[in-house]
Amino acid sequence: MLRSLKDLERYTVSASDGDIGHVVNFLLDDERWIVRYLVVETGGFSERREVLISPISFRQVEWSTRQFHLALTKERVQKSPGVEVNKPVSRQYEWDYSRYYEYPPYWAQTGLWGMGAYPRFLAATRWTNQPIECSTKPFDVHLRSASEVRGYHVQGSDEEIGHVEDFIVDDETWEVRYLVVNTNNWWFGKKVLVAPHWASRVSWTEGNVYVDLPRQTIKSSPEWNAAAPINREYEVRLYDYFGRPAYWDSGAGRGETP
Repeated sequence: MLRSLKDLERYTVSASDGDIGHVVNFLLDDERWIVRYLVVETGGFSERREVLISPISFRQVEWSTRQFHLALTKERVQKSPGVEVNKPVSRQYEWDYSRYYEYPPYWAQTGLWGMGAYPRFLAATRWTNQPIECSTKPFDVHLRSASEVRGYHVQGSDEEIGHVEDFIVDDETWEVRYLVVNTNNWWFGKKVLVAPHWASRVSWTEGNVYVDLPRQTIKSSPEWNAAAPINREYEVRLYDYFGRPAYWDSGAGRGETP
Protein backbone atom coordinates (compact mmCIF):
# COMPACT_ATOMS: atom_id res chain seq x y z
CA MET A 1 0.00 0.00 0.00
CA LEU A 2 1.12 3.59 -0.64
CA ARG A 3 1.39 5.89 2.38
CA SER A 4 2.40 9.45 3.15
CA LEU A 5 5.59 9.84 5.18
CA LYS A 6 4.03 12.73 7.06
CA ASP A 7 1.28 10.38 8.22
CA LEU A 8 3.89 7.97 9.61
CA GLU A 9 5.52 10.57 11.82
CA ARG A 10 4.70 10.21 15.52
CA TYR A 11 4.08 6.47 15.12
CA THR A 12 5.06 4.62 18.28
CA VAL A 13 8.07 2.31 18.04
CA SER A 14 8.02 -0.72 20.34
CA ALA A 15 10.74 -3.23 21.16
CA SER A 16 10.03 -6.79 22.21
CA ASP A 17 10.02 -5.63 25.85
CA GLY A 18 8.33 -2.25 25.72
CA ASP A 19 7.97 1.08 23.94
CA ILE A 20 11.11 2.85 22.75
CA GLY A 21 9.86 6.18 21.45
CA HIS A 22 8.25 7.67 18.37
CA VAL A 23 9.16 8.46 14.76
CA VAL A 24 10.28 12.04 14.09
CA ASN A 25 11.96 11.81 10.69
CA PHE A 26 13.25 9.52 7.93
CA LEU A 27 16.51 9.11 6.03
CA LEU A 28 16.19 8.71 2.26
CA ASP A 29 18.63 6.95 -0.05
CA ASP A 30 19.34 9.63 -2.69
CA GLU A 31 20.49 7.08 -5.27
CA ARG A 32 17.57 4.64 -5.12
CA TRP A 33 14.87 6.84 -3.51
CA ILE A 34 14.16 4.44 -0.67
CA VAL A 35 13.52 5.05 3.03
CA ARG A 36 16.52 3.37 4.64
CA TYR A 37 15.95 4.45 8.25
CA LEU A 38 13.34 5.81 10.60
CA VAL A 39 14.67 8.46 12.96
CA VAL A 40 13.23 7.60 16.38
CA GLU A 41 13.29 9.87 19.40
CA THR A 42 13.82 7.92 22.61
CA GLY A 43 13.98 8.74 26.32
CA GLY A 44 12.40 11.48 28.38
CA PHE A 45 12.93 15.23 28.22
CA SER A 46 16.32 15.15 29.98
CA GLU A 47 17.55 11.94 28.31
CA ARG A 48 16.30 12.54 24.80
CA ARG A 49 18.25 10.72 22.09
CA GLU A 50 17.71 10.00 18.41
CA VAL A 51 18.45 6.56 17.01
CA LEU A 52 18.12 5.04 13.56
CA ILE A 53 15.82 2.07 12.99
CA SER A 54 15.95 0.15 9.73
CA PRO A 55 12.84 -1.54 8.27
CA ILE A 56 14.98 -4.68 8.45
CA SER A 57 14.26 -4.65 12.19
CA PHE A 58 10.47 -4.69 11.83
CA ARG A 59 8.64 -7.64 13.35
CA GLN A 60 5.17 -6.28 12.66
CA VAL A 61 3.48 -3.02 11.72
CA GLU A 62 0.06 -2.19 13.14
CA TRP A 63 -1.29 0.50 10.87
CA SER A 64 -4.57 0.80 12.76
CA THR A 65 -2.83 1.61 16.07
CA ARG A 66 0.09 3.46 14.43
CA GLN A 67 2.81 1.22 15.85
CA PHE A 68 6.05 -0.26 14.54
CA HIS A 69 7.00 -3.42 16.44
CA LEU A 70 10.67 -4.38 16.33
CA ALA A 71 12.43 -7.71 16.65
CA LEU A 72 14.86 -5.98 19.04
CA THR A 73 15.09 -5.34 22.76
CA LYS A 74 15.07 -1.87 24.31
CA GLU A 75 18.64 -2.35 25.52
CA ARG A 76 19.84 -3.30 22.04
CA VAL A 77 18.37 -0.15 20.58
CA GLN A 78 19.62 2.15 23.35
CA LYS A 79 23.18 0.86 22.90
CA SER A 80 23.13 1.25 19.13
CA PRO A 81 25.69 3.56 17.47
CA GLY A 82 24.92 7.21 18.14
CA VAL A 83 24.05 9.50 15.25
CA GLU A 84 23.57 13.21 14.61
CA VAL A 85 20.86 13.34 11.97
CA ASN A 86 21.51 17.02 11.23
CA LYS A 87 24.95 15.98 9.91
CA PRO A 88 25.70 13.76 6.89
CA VAL A 89 25.40 10.04 7.65
CA SER A 90 28.31 8.28 5.96
CA ARG A 91 28.60 4.78 4.55
CA GLN A 92 31.16 4.11 7.28
CA TYR A 93 28.48 4.78 9.91
CA GLU A 94 26.09 2.45 8.08
CA TRP A 95 28.77 -0.24 8.05
CA ASP A 96 29.20 0.08 11.83
CA TYR A 97 25.41 0.08 12.24
CA SER A 98 24.97 -3.09 10.17
CA ARG A 99 27.77 -4.82 12.04
CA TYR A 100 26.23 -3.88 15.41
CA TYR A 101 22.83 -5.36 14.47
CA GLU A 102 24.44 -8.19 12.48
CA TYR A 103 22.54 -7.29 9.31
CA PRO A 104 24.23 -7.75 5.93
CA PRO A 105 24.77 -4.35 4.25
CA TYR A 106 21.85 -3.60 1.93
CA TRP A 107 24.16 -1.96 -0.63
CA ALA A 108 26.35 -5.04 -1.19
CA GLN A 109 24.06 -6.44 -3.92
CA THR A 110 22.07 -5.02 -6.83
CA GLY A 111 18.58 -5.40 -5.34
CA LEU A 112 16.74 -2.78 -3.33
CA TRP A 113 17.65 -4.63 -0.14
CA GLY A 114 20.66 -6.82 -0.83
CA MET A 115 19.58 -9.48 -3.32
CA GLY A 116 15.86 -8.92 -2.78
CA ALA A 117 13.18 -6.27 -2.98
CA TYR A 118 12.03 -6.32 0.64
CA PRO A 119 13.81 -5.57 3.95
CA ARG A 120 12.67 -8.89 5.41
CA PHE A 121 15.03 -10.70 3.03
CA LEU A 122 17.99 -9.17 4.86
CA ALA A 123 16.39 -9.82 8.25
CA ALA A 124 16.58 -13.54 7.48
CA THR A 125 20.32 -13.30 6.71
CA ARG A 126 22.89 -12.70 9.39
CA TRP A 127 26.11 -10.70 9.34
CA THR A 128 29.20 -12.35 7.94
CA ASN A 129 32.80 -11.28 8.35
CA GLN A 130 33.58 -12.41 4.84
CA PRO A 131 34.79 -9.59 2.55
CA ILE A 132 31.97 -7.98 0.57
CA GLU A 133 32.47 -6.72 -2.94
CA CYS A 134 31.16 -3.19 -3.03
CA SER A 135 32.20 -0.36 -5.32
CA THR A 136 30.92 2.33 -2.94
CA LYS A 137 33.60 4.21 -1.04
CA PRO A 138 33.31 3.77 2.75
CA PHE A 139 32.77 7.48 3.46
CA ASP A 140 30.34 8.25 0.64
CA VAL A 141 27.15 9.98 1.79
CA HIS A 142 23.90 8.91 0.16
CA LEU A 143 21.33 9.54 2.89
CA ARG A 144 19.17 12.66 3.07
CA SER A 145 16.81 13.83 5.80
CA ALA A 146 13.20 13.81 4.63
CA SER A 147 12.64 16.96 6.68
CA GLU A 148 15.44 18.65 4.76
CA VAL A 149 14.19 17.65 1.30
CA ARG A 150 10.69 18.91 2.11
CA GLY A 151 10.68 22.44 0.85
CA TYR A 152 13.03 21.80 -2.07
CA HIS A 153 12.00 23.80 -5.13
CA VAL A 154 10.70 21.80 -8.11
CA GLN A 155 11.93 23.31 -11.37
CA GLY A 156 10.17 22.40 -14.63
CA SER A 157 11.71 22.55 -18.09
CA ASP A 158 10.55 26.16 -18.44
CA GLU A 159 9.66 27.62 -15.04
CA GLU A 160 9.44 26.74 -11.36
CA ILE A 161 6.52 24.44 -10.51
CA GLY A 162 6.33 24.54 -6.71
CA HIS A 163 8.02 22.77 -3.82
CA VAL A 164 8.26 19.27 -2.34
CA GLU A 165 5.80 18.91 0.52
CA ASP A 166 5.76 15.18 1.23
CA PHE A 167 6.70 11.71 -0.01
CA ILE A 168 4.48 8.76 -0.91
CA VAL A 169 6.12 5.43 -0.11
CA ASP A 170 5.41 1.74 -0.65
CA ASP A 171 4.97 0.29 2.85
CA GLU A 172 6.55 -3.05 1.89
CA THR A 173 9.63 -2.10 -0.14
CA TRP A 174 9.88 1.42 1.36
CA GLU A 175 10.48 2.91 -2.06
CA VAL A 176 9.52 6.53 -2.59
CA ARG A 177 6.93 6.23 -5.34
CA TYR A 178 6.03 9.90 -5.57
CA LEU A 179 7.03 13.38 -4.50
CA VAL A 180 4.05 15.45 -3.39
CA VAL A 181 4.50 18.80 -5.13
CA ASN A 182 2.67 21.77 -3.67
CA THR A 183 2.02 24.28 -6.45
CA ASN A 184 0.60 26.96 -4.15
CA ASN A 185 3.37 29.22 -5.44
CA TRP A 186 1.26 29.56 -8.58
CA TRP A 187 -2.20 27.96 -8.15
CA PHE A 188 -4.15 28.03 -4.93
CA GLY A 189 -4.63 24.60 -3.34
CA LYS A 190 -3.18 22.45 -6.13
CA LYS A 191 -1.09 19.43 -5.11
CA VAL A 192 0.19 16.90 -7.64
CA LEU A 193 2.37 13.80 -7.67
CA VAL A 194 5.62 13.37 -9.58
CA ALA A 195 7.63 10.14 -9.53
CA PRO A 196 11.21 10.84 -8.34
CA HIS A 197 12.72 8.93 -11.27
CA TRP A 198 11.10 11.47 -13.60
CA ALA A 199 13.54 14.04 -12.21
CA SER A 200 16.46 14.72 -14.52
CA ARG A 201 18.66 15.72 -11.59
CA VAL A 202 18.61 16.97 -8.02
CA SER A 203 20.87 19.72 -6.73
CA TRP A 204 21.38 18.86 -3.08
CA THR A 205 23.47 21.99 -2.51
CA GLU A 206 20.87 24.35 -4.02
CA GLY A 207 17.80 22.44 -2.83
CA ASN A 208 16.28 22.06 -6.30
CA VAL A 209 14.59 19.13 -8.06
CA TYR A 210 14.67 19.44 -11.86
CA VAL A 211 11.91 17.76 -13.88
CA ASP A 212 11.80 17.65 -17.69
CA LEU A 213 8.14 18.67 -17.80
CA PRO A 214 6.66 22.08 -18.62
CA ARG A 215 4.88 23.91 -15.82
CA GLN A 216 1.57 23.85 -17.67
CA THR A 217 1.78 20.05 -18.02
CA ILE A 218 2.19 19.71 -14.26
CA LYS A 219 -0.63 22.19 -13.67
CA SER A 220 -3.09 20.08 -15.69
CA SER A 221 -2.09 16.71 -14.21
CA PRO A 222 -4.49 14.68 -12.00
CA GLU A 223 -4.78 16.39 -8.63
CA TRP A 224 -3.72 14.51 -5.50
CA ASN A 225 -6.23 14.30 -2.68
CA ALA A 226 -4.50 13.68 0.64
CA ALA A 227 -7.74 12.39 2.18
CA ALA A 228 -8.13 9.57 -0.37
CA PRO A 229 -5.92 6.46 -0.59
CA ILE A 230 -3.87 6.20 -3.76
CA ASN A 231 -5.26 3.27 -5.74
CA ARG A 232 -4.15 1.69 -8.99
CA GLU A 233 -6.90 3.47 -10.92
CA TYR A 234 -5.46 6.84 -9.94
CA GLU A 235 -1.91 5.67 -10.76
CA VAL A 236 -3.01 4.48 -14.21
CA ARG A 237 -4.54 7.88 -14.91
CA LEU A 238 -1.38 9.60 -13.71
CA TYR A 239 1.02 7.50 -15.78
CA ASP A 240 -1.23 7.66 -18.84
CA TYR A 241 -1.42 11.42 -18.55
CA PHE A 242 2.38 11.79 -18.45
CA GLY A 243 2.91 9.04 -21.02
CA ARG A 244 5.37 7.18 -18.81
CA PRO A 245 5.81 3.39 -18.57
CA ALA A 246 4.16 2.01 -15.43
CA TYR A 247 6.45 0.55 -12.79
CA TRP A 248 3.97 -2.25 -11.99
CA ASP A 249 4.15 -3.55 -15.57
CA SER A 250 7.91 -3.45 -16.10
CA GLY A 251 9.00 -4.84 -12.73
CA ALA A 252 11.07 -1.72 -12.19
CA GLY A 253 11.20 -0.55 -8.60
CA ARG A 254 10.89 -4.05 -7.13
CA GLY A 255 14.56 -4.87 -7.21
CA GLU A 256 14.20 -6.40 -10.68
CA THR A 257 15.81 -5.35 -13.90
CA PRO A 258 13.29 -3.73 -16.26
